[in-house]
Amino acid sequence: MGRYRSKPTPDASSTEAALDAMDAEGLRALIREMLPWFDEALLARFANALVDRAARNGSGWVPQGPTDAVVKEVEAFAEAAKRVGYAEPSEVDAYLRDGANAFLAKNYPAAFQIFRALLIPVGNVDIDLGQHEMLDEVLGVDPDVCATQYVISMYMTSAPKNRGKAVLSAIDEMQGIGHFWEPLRELERVAIEPLPDLDDFLLQWKALVEERIQKDRKNDWDSDEDRWLREVVQRTQGPEGLAEVARASKRADDLRAWCCALVEAGDWKGALAAYDEAAELVEGKEYARGDFLDGAALAAQELGRKDLPARLERTWREAPSMVRLRRWLGSSNTSTVLLGRVSEALAAVPKNAHRQRALLHALSGNFTEAAKLLAAAKGLGWSSGDHPGHLLFPLFVSLLGGVELPDEPERDLDELSLISDRDEPRLATPEVADLIRLAGIQPPTEQATRAAVIKSMRTAAEKRIAGVTENKRRRHYGHAASLALACAQVDSSTAGTKWLEGIRDEYRRYPALQRELGGRKGRA
Repeated sequence: MGRYRSKPTPDASSTEAALDAMDAEGLRALIREMLPWFDEALLARFANALVDRAARNGSGWVPQGPTDAVVKEVEAFAEAAKRVGYAEPSEVDAYLRDGANAFLAKNYPAAFQIFRALLIPVGNVDIDLGQHEMLDEVLGVDPDVCATQYVISMYMTSAPKNRGKAVLSAIDEMQGIGHFWEPLRELERVAIEPLPDLDDFLLQWKALVEERIQKDRKNDWDSDEDRWLREVVQRTQGPEGLAEVARASKRADDLRAWCCALVEAGDWKGALAAYDEAAELVEGKEYARGDFLDGAALAAQELGRKDLPARLERTWREAPSMVRLRRWLGSSNTSTVLLGRVSEALAAVPKNAHRQRALLHALSGNFTEAAKLLAAAKGLGWSSGDHPGHLLFPLFVSLLGGVELPDEPERDLDELSLISDRDEPRLATPEVADLIRLAGIQPPTEQATRAAVIKSMRTAAEKRIAGVTENKRRRHYGHAASLALACAQVDSSTAGTKWLEGIRDEYRRYPALQRELGGRKGRA
């Protein structure tokens, strides 16, 4: 038996309270006491973070940088490692720490020489450190930070008139090491002091990035340079500059950046106009057009505009999805308005949008047509955006007097949008149950309708069980069994009981499924 059955999890609140209660000397003593307990990797990461924080806290302390002799030693080490194609990670780690110390001491020439000697051949795999995938598997220093420190060192040691080209070449050299999603933000985050002559650099940087985009544009995919251009334009020209870029390119990513900048600024009136324009400018991408129409609707909602229902309808018609349908229908203020929209939507819903069509049939009270959709659905693919099972089966159980189903998570990937996923604010999106209540839907009373619904549920359950067993989807046995048990629950007659026993008998060679069927028998 091991010493511990499981690792205890520290109480975060108690830890925070204890840290607040300690004075500086007590905290230093604790750190010195704990250092021998750190493993090699943790000790290296902690030491690097400690030195970095101490050099930035305004006390004036900086680590002792490497001497000229150490810099030459690093360069000789790197050349030898390139000849054999390998270096010991611990030695590289130590030398990179020398480079980081030089950087923190503002000895940028020494930092530049050390990082250049080591990072470029490591990034080009001229020197292998034995990592399986990522460099941080074998290094205690953060390679990404070292790459950014190298670029900053290039900035600091370059002539102002050539600084833009120098920084661009340094970022190119570090592409195998660092991540420069937003290089300006990264440089300022890592820099130990303000970057000199930044305004002049930004002008150079913008011109160079624009030149590269014009030269290398091959397709409509968003490139590093596209992101870099948007970053520097937003920094220097704000949303107005992003608007110029977006109108010139008509690319979805550029248009989205312009709109989002206005949203972040709280300019909902400007955002409304921008989203409307973006929806007209974007070409050949229905999903992007739908996102922009969502954005315009969100702006209309935030502005309290009366045309919000019309905007929601337009969005659904031009980029139909379940979420957008619910939004439009949910903007109805009476059941009469709702049912009128349901009738209109039934005439326009895409042929293969089975889940949306199922919702519309249910809201119109046409359970027979909804039952046909459920019976025709496949046994697999319940998580797809078009499968009506997750919608209709629980609804039928509820209407026929059953209890809530233990269901699988629903994943409507076609319904995701940048706007609907925002934490704040969000477009109002009613749940299906809210729409059912607004429509005033009552359980079916005609015997023929109830029989059709129960039959469709049995068919769906049979297909689901057959699908998961034939394809050995054991993780879904519980869901499949819950469907069969729900069928017996809503029809407790002799025929219903006999049908369930037939399922158990047919799949008697599947013990895992039998456990699911038997385990819930008492609740069926």
